[in-house]
Amino acid sequence: MVEPVLSGALCRKGTTVVKKKLEAPEIMTILVPTRMFLTKGVGRSIYQLKSFEDSLRQAGVAQQNLVSVSSILPPKCKIIPKEEGLKHLKPGAVTFCVMARTDTNEHGRLIASSVGIAIPRDRNNWGYLSEVHSHGMNKREAEDMAEDLAAGMLGTTLGLEVDPNKAWSEKEQAYKASGLIIKTSNITQVAKGRKGMWTTTVALAVFLFD
Repeated sequence: MVEPVLSGALCRKGTTVVKKKLEAPEIMTILVPTRMFLTKGVGRSIYQLKSFEDSLRQAGVAQQNLVSVSSILPPKCKIIPKEEGLKHLKPGAVTFCVMARTDTNEHGRLIASSVGIAIPRDRNNWGYLSEVHSHGMNKREAEDMAEDLAAGMLGTTLGLEVDPNKAWSEKEQAYKASGLIIKTSNITQVAKGRKGMWTTTVALAVFLFD
């Protein structure tokens, strides 16, 4: 087995030279976001990639190296306004986010991207983020689905059983009446495709670290 290279130092003990072994630097750091902001955008171009780029520009995050992660809102993670969050971004930085993205090159095709949020009353617990990537949904439908998904995932971790066949408005009341889920919300971008062009919508929850 190859041992890691360690920094070392020589120190004298009487007439004996002893090599003092120093601790190896910690390689892995546990990253837990402390703040998060929401943003969205729409882009259009004859090229799909450029359409995506333009949607990120409108969202204010095109200058970041974005890394998509999954669906957990960390305990005590503070949701801050977009304008405040953008001030903390550094061009070229690796930036973690939950992203919903939808593309179309069909004229008149309705698309929607939405990120839903479900926040527990006990902020020592984690919440959930959901993604909706939709063709054919209007804004209200995408918003409802995003919040429904996030609340459903959080609800099951808290032991809440709600009839999945009920409308979101009914389930929302049941979740909030339980006293375990304090809030649901979403960020949603919709658009219609245009002839001869790609259209892309994005919705993002962007994580920040202290």
